[in-house]
Amino acid sequence: MKAFKITQEELDSLLRHWDKASRVFVPTTGKRPAAQRDCVPGWRRIAVDETLVVAHGPSPAPVKPFLFPQPETMLVYTMQGSDSDRGLMREPPPTRGRQVVVGLRPCDARSVFLNNLPFREDALFQANLQRTVLVGFTCQQPLSTCFCGEMGGSPLGSEGLDIALTETVGGFVVEVLTAKGEELVADQCLTEASAESLRDLSARRQKEGGEAAGLAGLLGKSLDSLYEASLWQALGEACLNCGICTFRCPTCYCFDIQDEVVRGRGRRIRYWDSCMFPLYSLHTSGHNPRGHKLQRTRNRFLHKLKYFPQRYGPFSCVGCGRCVKDCPVNIDIREVMADLLAVE
Repeated sequence: MKAFKITQEELDSLLRHWDKASRVFVPTTGKRPAAQRDCVPGWRRIAVDETLVVAHGPSPAPVKPFLFPQPETMLVYTMQGSDSDRGLMREPPPTRGRQVVVGLRPCDARSVFLNNLPFREDALFQANLQRTVLVGFTCQQPLSTCFCGEMGGSPLGSEGLDIALTETVGGFVVEVLTAKGEELVADQCLTEASAESLRDLSARRQKEGGEAAGLAGLLGKSLDSLYEASLWQALGEACLNCGICTFRCPTCYCFDIQDEVVRGRGRRIRYWDSCMFPLYSLHTSGHNPRGHKLQRTRNRFLHKLKYFPQRYGPFSCVGCGRCVKDCPVNIDIREVMADLLAVE
């Protein structure tokens, strides 16, 4: 790992330099226009001569639109009668060009690691991951809704990042963590970080690091007891099934697939869906195993806190707190976890 010390002016110069050969994105501030070219939901291209200021806490939108585009073309075809390839599905031309995402927090970077576990063999996800460089800022002032430490993360964590920036006196400590990160700074003359600043950062990380120790009891609890817990009735009645928690969540990756044809040219796309919607689990036969709100609410929480860790190890939650902030009926996953820990 290489580490440097840069000023705000040097950071802004770096971003302008990267934007010459790549597409550099930063979090959107304020309301974005409904239709805007060359953008990603919740993120915008960096402006010329912009001084980057990253607000405290997680960005308004998660980083997942860069890895799960909304929508994403899987196959293309033609339905024009004069075309000899009529009805023949082909892979679309690959999306090329590096995209540099600047301004995400450690919780979002960790979500990329978690999402990669079930999508290791997904060619589309892996292609997007390979062309994406993640430049994140560690957290100095977490919000009241943040709880990454409880989920095994840390406000100063660097897991999943290619470059991590930590604010310090007079600028930032820049940690270059991967080959993709090294490629970004290879032609730059940067000042090496002092050994003292790195020791200080390491000590702070050891103090702030989380192990999800408080939630370890969930893994040992019987699935039957959690499944039949009385709390699901009240949660199911309160939940509106609006799906905002799943769309804001960086580790929710449910999708649907459909074909669309416009003027004889078709494409098969996958697009974001939500397990909170009643149609998501509807079978062709008409049977719906999760036809009630209680069942859908229970499934979402147990997936993150029981099913996913049983299969992959870590909890499928990074503690970003977006669902806590945005839920219209104030359902708080931290309270749900406390209630589940109390189940006998």
